[in-house]
Amino acid sequence: MINGAHFLLYSKDPDADRAFLRYVLEFESVDAGRGWLIFGLPPAEMAVHPSEDEGPSKANDGVVGAALYLMCDDLHATMKQLQSRKVKFAAVSEQQWGTVTTFPLPSGAKIGLYQPKHPTALKLGR
Repeated sequence: MINGAHFLLYSKDPDADRAFLRYVLEFESVDAGRGWLIFGLPPAEMAVHPSEDEGPSKANDGVVGAALYLMCDDLHATMKQLQSRKVKFAAVSEQQWGTVTTFPLPSGAKIGLYQPKHPTALKLGR
């Protein structure tokens, strides 16, 4: 049966983004060979949202695209911690589903960060 998920992040500057994930966000990793790092992520959950386009964006092989939002218990405290590591954030907004911001990776790709207001599925099946 399925025992995990592997999230792909496409980047115009993979070395810089890998260094950011490793040293700024402090995600642990394993080396899959030749310095190709695979990062462990915090517990995750998945939701399906309607697409505003003709269809969801896709990778070159046709696999559906995804957006990455990291979750935290205290958005402002997490932002303060990451700002001490020179991370820049977009304006914080209040949404029905959470308090949210984004931050760029060195490549310019953006990652969402939010404090959920909804029930989470993080502890299901654990």
